[in-house]
Amino acid sequence: MKEGFKSNSRLERILKAGHFAVTGECGPPRGADPEAIRKKGELLKGCVDAVNVTDCQTAVVRMSSLSSCLILKEMGFDPILQMVTRDRNRIAIQSDILGAAALGINNILCLTGDHQKAGDHPQAKNVFDIDSIQMVAAVKAMRDEGKFMNGEELTVRPRLFIGAAENPFADPFEIRHLRLAKKVKAGADFIQTQCIFNVKRFKEWMKRVVDMGLHEKVFILAGITPLKSVGMARYMKNMVPGMDVPDEVIERLKGVPKEKQGEEGVRIAIETIQELKEVEGVHGVHIMAIEWEEKVREIVEGAGLFPRPEI
Repeated sequence: MKEGFKSNSRLERILKAGHFAVTGECGPPRGADPEAIRKKGELLKGCVDAVNVTDCQTAVVRMSSLSSCLILKEMGFDPILQMVTRDRNRIAIQSDILGAAALGINNILCLTGDHQKAGDHPQAKNVFDIDSIQMVAAVKAMRDEGKFMNGEELTVRPRLFIGAAENPFADPFEIRHLRLAKKVKAGADFIQTQCIFNVKRFKEWMKRVVDMGLHEKVFILAGITPLKSVGMARYMKNMVPGMDVPDEVIERLKGVPKEKQGEEGVRIAIETIQELKEVEGVHGVHIMAIEWEEKVREIVEGAGLFPRPEI
């Protein structure tokens, strides 16, 4: 960061000050009601440093990420605009990047996106003009060099803290840290990972990351999702590609009454965060409480991460 420069991104300031960051997530509604966003925002107030807003997650039509980010910004949040390459070519992507920056959005998470066949419009044509790594490079060039992807200069640079996602558990495991290295080289400032249930496996991945020195070049936020039930755990294990839910987690949830499984899932999330706080190279957590935002404060407090620093 340049001397005398203060980032507009609260998340960036938190991380660069050495604090253990906490981000949350907000899934927009399948309609045009802004109150649905505000209701979720109220549940996250004061317990996260920034909020991701998903971009038609699972390829299902929802309110746009950009408009939802603006609603959260008006509430005082530092939103993270998620943007997928599935639905836009490079012209639309660069246009939306400029638009987001003009509206005061300070963070972006660059994603490829789920294939449309997994969503509610399987007949839709995909775009995938560029991938997530190329998008990271494009945002960096626009921000740091003031240039579009075609090399032409732009007028006012978008001041954005650039993020990307990584899945430490996808096959082949042996190259996952190398894929992270590509995103770091492209210009990612921070990384948010897939949900972590297999902490042992995650630690193996982090060791490879640390051995390459990547933890000194990018801020890594470990993904956390509280499990509501043993049924949810089984679904994530068997039906969600790239998800690693160990049998011992399922057995632990099975060992408590059905009405208590959600409480146990929250305890597992808290214990996981406490363990991850001690892992070298982990700079924070990204809590994805899927339609369960009311549990985020309990998790943050239980993990000893409340109150959040003022910065």
